[in-house]
Amino acid sequence: MAVNLKKGEKLSLSKSTSSLSKITIGLGWDIAPRKVGFLQKLFGGAPEDYDLDAVAFLLGANGKVNNLGDRSTLKGSDVVFFNHMHHPSGKIWLTGDNRTGAGEGDDEQIIVNLAEMPAQYEKIAIAVFIYQGRSKAQTFSGVQNAFVRAVDAGNVELARFSLSASPETADKCSLLFAEIVRNGSEWEFQANGQAYSSDNIIDLLQRYI
Repeated sequence: MAVNLKKGEKLSLSKSTSSLSKITIGLGWDIAPRKVGFLQKLFGGAPEDYDLDAVAFLLGANGKVNNLGDRSTLKGSDVVFFNHMHHPSGKIWLTGDNRTGAGEGDDEQIIVNLAEMPAQYEKIAIAVFIYQGRSKAQTFSGVQNAFVRAVDAGNVELARFSLSASPETADKCSLLFAEIVRNGSEWEFQANGQAYSSDNIIDLLQRYI
């Protein structure tokens, strides 16, 4: 049975499953309905889609992203995102880039092979950003049913962290959802829930370099 995590709570993944050959971090969201007036309905057109992007930062023992690859594009780096979907190690990758949140279940997934993760990586930070959120005046107040979850290789959901509308996220465009932390021979999944105003991956990356 999945554990519904709250901000700051931890879950030992190794103690929760024997199927650690692969962990899937799933991100999902829906667009919240908006109340609009008659004229807006008549002339305003359909509401614009929200494009949320899942990102993974691979961190060393110093808590930093030590490989930035091509600094202008982050290609070949320890950052996995829509422009760099496969990590050079081959042990973590983004399956695709959903730009609308349409459909049931996970809208984006990051696959992590924890059992074979190279030893130099001690932590994996998972974040989500609203693409061009600032220029489009989009924040997390415009999405609902947002969640991040961890699923093992046997397709068993281990943990889920739900993001509900709150004053902490209402005017924010990015969120550090969770961290996967190496603890000896085991891994822990820690819900974070820290929201930020920026919609720029580089701004959050700055805390890790």
